[in-house]
Amino acid sequence: MEIRNIAIIAHVDHGKTTLTDALMRQTGVAEEGVSMDSNDLERERGITIYSKPAAIFYKGVKINIVDTPGHADFGSEVERVLRSIDSVLLVVDAQEGPMPQTRFVLKKSLELGLKPIVIINKIDKPAADPARAEEQVLELFLELGASDEQANFPVMYAIGRQGIAKKNLTDDSKDLTPLLDMILEKVPAAGTGLADKPLRLQPFNLGYDNFLGRLAVARVYEGTIKTGQNVFIKKPNGEVRQGKVIKMFTFRGLQKEETAEVGAGDIALIAGLTDIFIGETVADSPDAELLPVIAIDEPTITLNFLVNNSPFAGREGKFVTGRQIRERLERELEVNVGLKIDFSSDVAYKVSGRGELHIAILLENMRREGYELQVSQPQVIFQEINGERHEPFEEVVIDTPSTYQGAIIERLGTRKFILTDIKNHADSVRLTLEGPTRGLLGYRSQFVLDTKGEGILSSRFIEFRPYAGEIVKRAVGSMISMASGKALGFSLWNLQDRGVLYIKAATEVYEGMVIGNTSKGEEMTVNPTKGKQLTNMRASGSDEAINLIPPYELTIERGLEVMVEDEYLEITPLSVRLRKQGLTELDRTKARR
Repeated sequence: MEIRNIAIIAHVDHGKTTLTDALMRQTGVAEEGVSMDSNDLERERGITIYSKPAAIFYKGVKINIVDTPGHADFGSEVERVLRSIDSVLLVVDAQEGPMPQTRFVLKKSLELGLKPIVIINKIDKPAADPARAEEQVLELFLELGASDEQANFPVMYAIGRQGIAKKNLTDDSKDLTPLLDMILEKVPAAGTGLADKPLRLQPFNLGYDNFLGRLAVARVYEGTIKTGQNVFIKKPNGEVRQGKVIKMFTFRGLQKEETAEVGAGDIALIAGLTDIFIGETVADSPDAELLPVIAIDEPTITLNFLVNNSPFAGREGKFVTGRQIRERLERELEVNVGLKIDFSSDVAYKVSGRGELHIAILLENMRREGYELQVSQPQVIFQEINGERHEPFEEVVIDTPSTYQGAIIERLGTRKFILTDIKNHADSVRLTLEGPTRGLLGYRSQFVLDTKGEGILSSRFIEFRPYAGEIVKRAVGSMISMASGKALGFSLWNLQDRGVLYIKAATEVYEGMVIGNTSKGEEMTVNPTKGKQLTNMRASGSDEAINLIPPYELTIERGLEVMVEDEYLEITPLSVRLRKQGLTELDRTKARR
């Protein structure tokens, strides 16, 4: 059977998963309601977090499709996937046009010599402008140094949600057949004439199974691999070790099908190679030539995972000890290759990742599994380059109504960001800025307030650049509880004028817990459990109606953004709390000294 290997790449929310789901339904490999976003968190947030392979069958040809994450924090996944396929479907929103992540993934594709098929999606949006989007994509291709052949890309117009694709906007189409035909026409057949060569395959992703252990998601470049076969695994440095294939699976839709043999050009799931890692070459001879190395992006932020030792520790969690947290993090390392963990300390495990969302997803998964822990404030990772201190820099692209642009530029300016480009549209503006990752930590929640929820902010890591100097980010202070007990409405009503509260009435609090922030910027110790003094006398003004403003309830991401250096974020299956590292006033004074 002929094979075609493609990846679907796009910015967050441009519709690549919806399009893939429609392709699977229309080719009969998935039923209504089955989605590539199979993880609970992916469905809730509407984003792809893990890249996943699937396979569809059309006119006797097998098409392997790899869906990729659209968020910059998972960019290392995209890079690896692109090495294993022969063409990409670049999905672009007809209204928004190319966004930062589009640029990032397209640049990687062009560097690898791939010839993309461009899909202008969501052409049914009221403000859709397919012609402008197509023009912007061409500009982007030329800007990224595409060859003449790459810049002469085929274009499809689609409404992913309705499962419709067409070559021309005026065409009458009822399904995705035009897109499937274009894939067969434009994507080169994989593995043609390579089946008789000696075996060479390379894993581009990892999986994990409780019974089979670590699984390699790999593409067979040459030859054929069989179940039970003994193979040689070569590291990029030339080191060789042996292994044996126990089981293999290929895909039909999202379902795994066990198989005894996988030929050149196909993508398979291989069990038995317990210490296999991304980018290693698997061959049937120790002398086989290495396949090109797959580099994995370095982490940019780091924080400590600690055992929860707050006064409420152990109330809600099933797994609360250091050993249980360590075992869970070791399991995560089996599949999450963008993560680095230092287990050398018994007190805290140092976890490094690609960004706040990358870490927040891990913490959210852990709390849902019953883990309870606390984490320190995320810090940027610095590097020493030629004796000079360097830090990660990001490019930020912001789409916002033009009335808010002044506030955004001013706010990011104080965080060492420099405006590099500004484009005006009808009633909105697109700002492009560059600055240190440090300046972006804790900014997103402020951005939502500054743009009244109407702005879109996306960022991508560019490179390490010289240290940008001190950044004063936080204009608010912490409001700390001095008492333990239940927070009362009367007390919170008096406190809400001082800043923003994180808790509502009847929430249990403890001494040292951060219950809100103060707008004047200084730390304030308060008693949220104090009730109203009742007497048997009535006086005018003593029966005011208590109107509480809804609190700014903490989620993991919000907590990571608003916390400061001397605080911990306490995460349990049912609660997210912010607390001071020193719970009493005495502890905090000692720490400051």
